[in-house]
Amino acid sequence: MQKKFHEGRKRLFCAFCNAPVYENPVPATAVVVADKQKNILLVKRDVEPKKGEWGLPGGFMELDETPEKCAMRELSEETGISGVIETLLGIETSESKTYGTVIVIGFLVTSYTGNPAAGDDASEAAFFTPGNLPPIAFSSHDIFIKRAMELIEKNRFK
Repeated sequence: MQKKFHEGRKRLFCAFCNAPVYENPVPATAVVVADKQKNILLVKRDVEPKKGEWGLPGGFMELDETPEKCAMRELSEETGISGVIETLLGIETSESKTYGTVIVIGFLVTSYTGNPAAGDDASEAAFFTPGNLPPIAFSSHDIFIKRAMELIEKNRFK
């Protein structure tokens, strides 16, 4: 690999075929689940980064998934519940030592079935009142929780 100036920036190029090697962000999802009392479902991370800290259920998209399918798969894997997406909460970026930039797509779920229990990548799953949340592992998750609470407080979703 070698770096060359191309398309307005220095980029990696394959030493064998001289093609540019584009380094792109990795897509992931995060799900805010709110119950009828407006409590927020969080999972305690059982993997790095931020192992032992609380965050939203979510994870990396697979090649054959839409963001919505990824969000629902991750919700099921990490908490054992299934839900219906109410709305898109937005798209944020996070820096990662492993992946560079991660694009995080946030969704709101207010209708779900099942009882939350820790699953893949989570050691605990629990609902917290909005005024009593533990520190949140990722700033993107914090942003999605705030956006969700604003929508819920405006009685947009019940």
